Amino acid sequence: MATRPGALAGARIAGERFARSRRQQNPEGRMPLLDHLRELRNRVVKMALALAAGMTAGFVFFGPAWHVIERPLCSAHIRNQIGCHALGVNQLVLNGPLDAFYLRVKVALIAGVILSSPVWLYQAWAFAGPGLHAREKRWGYIFLGAAIPLFGTGITACYLSLGRSMRYLLGLTPGGAANLIQVDQYLSFVMAMMLAFGLAFEVPLLIVMLNLAGILTHERFAKWRRVLIFAVFLIAGAANPSPDPVTMVILGGICAVLVEAAEVIVWAHDRRRSRLHPDPYAGLADGELSPLPSGARERS
Repeated sequence: MATRPGALAGARIAGERFARSRRQQNPEGRMPLLDHLRELRNRVVKMALALAAGMTAGFVFFGPAWHVIERPLCSAHIRNQIGCHALGVNQLVLNGPLDAFYLRVKVALIAGVILSSPVWLYQAWAFAGPGLHAREKRWGYIFLGAAIPLFGTGITACYLSLGRSMRYLLGLTPGGAANLIQVDQYLSFVMAMMLAFGLAFEVPLLIVMLNLAGILTHERFAKWRRVLIFAVFLIAGAANPSPDPVTMVILGGICAVLVEAAEVIVWAHDRRRSRLHPDPYAGLADGELSPLPSGARERS
């Protein structure tokens, strides 16, 4: 009777041979439409299960999650008050009897999306990956690996600046007026700010992608640098849901630094490309004829 390690090794070898034979029969990885739909269904089910598990964790740990969300407001000094305990200054309120339940559902959904993001990102990539070539897969891994940290950095920067935004915005309230901040509106504002910061931090990655695609060269980038930096601040102001100028300057300044870092990558890539694939027409005047290749001169 075969031992368990030997049986496992035999099963692994048989599986590798079967997969190798399938690749030889179908080297391009083509699948019928029904197989694509079944694959999509399986991926979506796995995403839904991961999201449900994350939402369950969000319901269980609602207290700590909500404390993280309300901290930017409750830690800000607003009209000499701090702590979300001053009615009419910085206290969050619920209007309806079902608002408390809806709040828990929304916080659980946000926590579920964040906690399950590695799973649904992998499932989305696993569904699209087999249809890509080896070079496209390599760049896809690089961009996916860069996009997630950039998005997370943008969310972190937003969270750290939300207290300053709350202090500025609520500090504009005139005397005699009270602030009764609805929880739903505050939650929507925080999520919109984080999304805006996260997407704004993806601008340098977009610049690098355009360069790798051959659309944006460093020469063109250097020519339009001032316009691009101005556009970055303009996008930061448009993407920022808050009219707070301090937040806009923080977002625009960080994005400008990231754009300059992207310029260094673009410059290095163009330099490497010109070294490996030199342009035969570089350095020629407008009316100067280009030299014929050596093979053409020999034939003539």
